[in-house]
Amino acid sequence: MRPMSPSSSRCDRRCRRRSRSYWSRCALRWCGCSRTPIGRSRGFAARPTSPTRGRASEEPGAGRGRTGAAPMHPDPARLPIGRRAALAGGTMLLMSAAITSLGPLISGSGWWWLCAFIAAGVLAAGLGARALGAPTALVPVAEVGVFLAQLTLVFGGSSGFLLVVPTFETFGQFGALLEGAGRTIQQQAPPAIAVPALLFALAVGTGVLTIVADLAVQVGRMPALAAVPALVPVTIPGFIVDDGAQPQNLLATAAAFLVLLRIDVRVRRRSRLEAGPEQDAPVVEGPRRVPIVSTLAATVGVAAVGLVAAVVLATATPSISQSELFGKSGAGSLFSRGVSPFIDLGRDLRRPAPVPAFHYTSPDADRPYFRLLTIDRFRGEVWGASLEGVDSENSVDMLPHPIGLSDEVETAERTIDVRVDTLSTNWLPAPYPTSRVENLRGSWYWERSSLAIRSVDTGTEGQSYRITRLDVDPTAEQLRDASGVVPELIETRNLGLSDGRPQVIRDTAAAVTAGAATKYDAAVAIQDWLRGDEFEYSTDAPVEQGYDGGGYDVVASFLEEKSGYCVHFAATMAVLAREIGIPSRISVGYTAGSSTDERIDGRTVVRVDSHDLHAWPELYFPGVGWVAFEPTPGRGVVPSYTRPDTANVGPVPTAAPAMPGAATGRPDLDPDRGLAAPGATAAADPADLTLRVIGAGVLVVALLLVPASARILQRANRRRRIRGGRSPAIAAWDEVLATSRDLGAGFAPALTPRAFAAELAARPAFAEDAGGALSVLRDAVERERYGPELARAAAPHPADQLIEALAEVRHALAADARPVDRVRATLLPASLLGAWSARVTIGRPASGA
Repeated sequence: MRPMSPSSSRCDRRCRRRSRSYWSRCALRWCGCSRTPIGRSRGFAARPTSPTRGRASEEPGAGRGRTGAAPMHPDPARLPIGRRAALAGGTMLLMSAAITSLGPLISGSGWWWLCAFIAAGVLAAGLGARALGAPTALVPVAEVGVFLAQLTLVFGGSSGFLLVVPTFETFGQFGALLEGAGRTIQQQAPPAIAVPALLFALAVGTGVLTIVADLAVQVGRMPALAAVPALVPVTIPGFIVDDGAQPQNLLATAAAFLVLLRIDVRVRRRSRLEAGPEQDAPVVEGPRRVPIVSTLAATVGVAAVGLVAAVVLATATPSISQSELFGKSGAGSLFSRGVSPFIDLGRDLRRPAPVPAFHYTSPDADRPYFRLLTIDRFRGEVWGASLEGVDSENSVDMLPHPIGLSDEVETAERTIDVRVDTLSTNWLPAPYPTSRVENLRGSWYWERSSLAIRSVDTGTEGQSYRITRLDVDPTAEQLRDASGVVPELIETRNLGLSDGRPQVIRDTAAAVTAGAATKYDAAVAIQDWLRGDEFEYSTDAPVEQGYDGGGYDVVASFLEEKSGYCVHFAATMAVLAREIGIPSRISVGYTAGSSTDERIDGRTVVRVDSHDLHAWPELYFPGVGWVAFEPTPGRGVVPSYTRPDTANVGPVPTAAPAMPGAATGRPDLDPDRGLAAPGATAAADPADLTLRVIGAGVLVVALLLVPASARILQRANRRRRIRGGRSPAIAAWDEVLATSRDLGAGFAPALTPRAFAAELAARPAFAEDAGGALSVLRDAVERERYGPELARAAAPHPADQLIEALAEVRHALAADARPVDRVRATLLPASLLGAWSARVTIGRPASGA
């Protein structure tokens, strides 16, 4: 028989000295040497520990800060690159799925591929830096560097050094793109066109969110927190459109989140198995392969909480499209369905000093009106523009033929070169109708019904462009003979009046048009009556008399007072025209301006300033289309086809003399201005906006407090177990483990209570009373787990003693932690994040545990 070595004899003697009554109930037992374990539990594998680590752990605090002692957690910085790649792949899958939730807001699919490219580059940079052994603090720097290189490559053009290294010029372009992104977000309606400025904003947002998600997954090793950046694109559609994100996108995001959590569970389990036990004590480890159900339920639960919270946040907050965009919520809202069209012309016209708006050159005698936008929706109190999105196919290099214009009407193409001086708006000054526009900077599109031209990412500041306009010259006979079917779209938008209009409107329309043989004659009669001696042009009377605006009541007051400015004349003629069955709308823009002595290339330079700001009605006649009228006395030019001598009507009053200088002040085309009923405004209602912001803030705070609330409920449930006598010691010890993990004091489920208590006892806070309280809890859980049934029943620990000891231990752990750890333990308790992947039970499970 081979003699036993001295080290083996010492191990045998140490094993025999240990208490037989204590270890006889363990599922496993072994000594600190490398000998085969004495016992084995079904479904679990016993692993020996090194004598060095076993001896070190017998002393308090041996597991921390001592040479040769293994840490309580596997070092996340030492994860193999293969597992890092798996986590990065899960993060990429999550971000790619979350970004698809923006689909209802943006047209096309090219933007998604750009975002995926940005996310892949950022994650690849982080993975490469970790593979090269870069310090943890430098990994985000590498990710930001690659992120900037991607932005420079895609958006920097030739400004970047070697196309990928940003320069000062590159950052200047980035600033211009961000400014354009803010503008396009304000102006576009969903689904928005993915113009370069919007693509840049999407790329920046994707890059930032991906970096945050990577830090949570790879550095913080808390992949559940990756749901926070993923929820950003998921919740945004709920604030913009009624339906929010599409269900399939939500399901894809939830599935990707589950995959990421599952990958993290596998990575953690593999790392623990390779790290081995850390103490010279009985250690129970989970099997290398376990049923999926063991972790899937908890994973699904965490994902479901985040998904439900996102859905609640998106649906409970009023979407911008649910609000009254015109008159209440303003046009500054994200992806509003059109810029607020109400422009307070009276306030602008009353400004004292004129300001240059733009100048143009054209062949002699070509002096058209320049329209900015068209107002065609009337609700009785407020005129507004119809809610239209921008179609990416509607580029300004070729505008369609005007609606309703037949080939029988004489037309001619004329070119106008425009240079913007100080006008700042997203609507392009252009005559109606325009055939094409050249040399514009930015993305400009025409609207389907009105052919008004607006930008989604830039403005008119500093623009120089050439307009090819269609000079339409119908005759009075063509207008008088106009017949045919009015298109359904025009009939719906431009003909309806509500039933609540005052009787004076009906009576006036009937009286003024009583002698008209056709609708054209009726329209001319209304125009000439408004330009007659009964009415006067005044920018002050409506304000003094309290009827400034364009609603029913304002029109009724104007018909009685017979004094106002272009807004009142245009709105009144549009309402009276609808009253007699003629479709109408109001155009807002500038009159022809004033000629100068300057000439460029043989063309006269015409300057337009704030004195020329104007509003005029347009009426629709089948076969001719939309034609302008001029009912405002002393303003603009009366079209030749509407002059009294061409109409078959009775005597018409002569036009009032011009009132030079009546229109003053600069037109400030602020989208938040309002041309509405008295007291109405298109600016956002502060109370409504405040309520929405407060509501969103409350929901976000509630979402952030979900982990803290769950932890409080868990702690309360354990205290009830202690007081109710349902495995009270185990419940108290579970709370000690959870608190320790929350505060970063360590968490090693493979350790016995005695070994773990030794780790905690080495902390300074446990030097006095807390150490005794920890011993009470340790002895109680050992007796409850491993002691005989009769002994446990005969000498149970009083509930008050356990609760008091638990409070003392928790207080000591909190006192020993940093303030930031205490805050994190309250808001993001780590014991709730991934605890299911690490918990195993040592010894015999007690009933009710």
